[in-house]
Amino acid sequence: MSFPRPIRRPDLILGVVLTVFVSGCSTVPETGRKQLNMFSSQEEMKLGLSEFDKMKKDLPISKDAQANAMVQRVGQRIAAVAQLPDAQWEFVVFESQEANAFCLPGGKVGIYKGILPICQDDAGLAAVMGHEVAHAIARHGGERMTTAAGISTLGQLSGSYLGTTKYADWTPLAMQAYGLGSQVGVALPHSRGQESEADEIGLIYMARAGYPPKAAVGFWERFAEYNQKAGGAQTAWFMSTHPTDAGRIADLKALLPKAEAQYRPAK
Repeated sequence: MSFPRPIRRPDLILGVVLTVFVSGCSTVPETGRKQLNMFSSQEEMKLGLSEFDKMKKDLPISKDAQANAMVQRVGQRIAAVAQLPDAQWEFVVFESQEANAFCLPGGKVGIYKGILPICQDDAGLAAVMGHEVAHAIARHGGERMTTAAGISTLGQLSGSYLGTTKYADWTPLAMQAYGLGSQVGVALPHSRGQESEADEIGLIYMARAGYPPKAAVGFWERFAEYNQKAGGAQTAWFMSTHPTDAGRIADLKALLPKAEAQYRPAK
C-alpha cells in the first residue's frame, strides 16, 4: 500500500495563513489604525477574567482605605468614557511596592500600590489608568498574540523550506538570525507602537473624564525621574518594549491640543 507524499508547498500554506490574518482585520477606536487580530473579543475577555482571578489569589490585595477609594473614584470616571462593550469593570489595588499597573481584557484593572506616590493625585492616576484601559480598548493583547503567532508560523515554514534545499545545513543559523531579526525588526517596534497608541487614547479618555491632560505630562516626568533614581543599566531603545521616557513625554506634549479640545472640568 502506498501513501500520498506530503505537500511541500510553503507558498500555499503561507497563503492560507495570510488569508486568516487578513480576515482578522479591525480598526482601533480613536486612532483609526487598522490592526490584525485573530482572536475574538470574547476569547480575549475569557483569558482576561481567568488571569485576573488567578492574580487576586496569588497577590496580596491592599486594605488601604484611602488608596482603594482613590482608585475606585478615578476608575469609575475613566470607565464611564471608555469604549469597552460588555466590560465587567473591577479596580483592585495590589499591596506591592512595584510601580506598575495594568488592565486586562474585560475591564479588570490592577494598580500596584507603589505607583500611587508617583501619581500624587487623582489626575496623575487618571493618566495611568487611562493608558492601561486604552490597551484593553485597542485590544493590544490579542494583537500581540496574533503577531507572535505570525512570527512563529513564518519561522516554521521557512525552516521547513530550507530543510528541503541545498542550504539545509545552514537552517539552524538562519533560524537564529530570523528569531533575532523578527524581535528587533517586528515585535519590539510593534510593542513600542502600542504603548504610544495607548498614551494617545489614554490622554483622550482622561480629558473626557474631566482630568486636565497636562497632568499626564507631569506624571511621566515624575516617572522618568523615578526610573533614573532606580539605577541600573538602561536598555537600548531598539531593544525596549516601551518608548524612551523623553520620547514619550515629547509625544504627549504634541498631543495635548487634541486632548484639551475634549477636556471639560468635572463638576
